[in-house]
Amino acid sequence: MGRPRTTSDEAILWATARAIGRHGPQSLTLAAVAREAGLSPATLVQRFGSKRGLLLALAGQAAQNAARPFERARQEHASPLEALRAAVAALAETVATPRELANSLGFLQLDLTDPDFRGHAAEHARRTREEMAALLAEAVAAGELTGGTDVARLARAVQVTYNGVLILWALTGEGFLADAMRDALDETLRPWSNA
Repeated sequence: MGRPRTTSDEAILWATARAIGRHGPQSLTLAAVAREAGLSPATLVQRFGSKRGLLLALAGQAAQNAARPFERARQEHASPLEALRAAVAALAETVATPRELANSLGFLQLDLTDPDFRGHAAEHARRTREEMAALLAEAVAAGELTGGTDVARLARAVQVTYNGVLILWALTGEGFLADAMRDALDETLRPWSNA
């Protein structure tokens, strides 16, 4: 009988994400993830097979959990627009420095060049946009946005805003990322706002 697992796969994947923030996916080692998770590299190999397997598991988890920040934001905010602001800020909360963002963007290279990673990335992007569109539709229904707003197009604009702010903030390093996200989101939504 094998020993019981004391660290969940989800905890290991969170440790992997933190290690990527420090090292980037190309320089990441199983030893670095093991240190972060408090495990041995052999345990990671046993569970995920290889560094690639571990990174694929992380990409899959990200796609599966894309709705989580939006669900939390709905529970914490009665206003759909406040929930959207909170969810968008939460998407970027794991990034504290431009260097961490640069390391995380190294994952984008995998997403663009490896079909297995690309599938997870595309699913994550699709689910994120769906969640944005749902909150925008709720905002229209609540009278926070003008009636007749093309929610699908506005959700795309919000998603583009989010990704653009990440890059601009990393380049300029001005202020806090969460504040930059909220300001840019407000600017994107202003033409449709009833406030």
